[in-house]
Amino acid sequence: APHGYDPDMLVKSIWQGTAAMIKNDGSCRNEEAFWQCFAGIFGEDARKDEPLFADFYEHEFQNVQKACGYDPRARQVIDLLKEKGCTVVLATNPLFPAVATESRIRWAGLEPSDFALYTTYENSSFCKPNPAYYREILEKLELDPKECIMVGNDVGEDMITAGLGMQVFLLTDCLINKDNADISALPQGGFDELLAFLQENI
Repeated sequence: APHGYDPDMLVKSIWQGTAAMIKNDGSCRNEEAFWQCFAGIFGEDARKDEPLFADFYEHEFQNVQKACGYDPRARQVIDLLKEKGCTVVLATNPLFPAVATESRIRWAGLEPSDFALYTTYENSSFCKPNPAYYREILEKLELDPKECIMVGNDVGEDMITAGLGMQVFLLTDCLINKDNADISALPQGGFDELLAFLQENI
């Protein structure tokens, strides 16, 4: 508001920009898809305010950590994978700029350097649940999906990787199953079960 934005209109425009990223067909980075939409609402001069958004993520956004869960076993999972020589990717829906995603990584007790790649709106051209999002990661890192495992808590957005030939594990802590899909056949469990599964299968 202090910068001349109507708060309600701003929130609506950010949701519209998010929808534009989710619909991105790979013709541009998600960052550009967002800003094209945003500038379409507020005018091209709005692009000059991009530093304001970066400042928000560096400062006010940090308060979100208070509402986020934390589990030290996430660190154990990453350490185990690295000990086994795995290439570790944070395949988080690339709707945020890097500055925000790096904050979220640290809130989980991890470091950006723990990952060979973490997806952000600057480095991605698709979003979940588009399978092309995962294909883009595989191509960037020259990975064979048959040698990959996707661990995620969202049935609709993460478990679709099975269709690409990946092994999957459904982390049922903070489970998201919007369509109430049958998950009985999926390897699944909490962090303890995940650690045991990785020990046995990698």
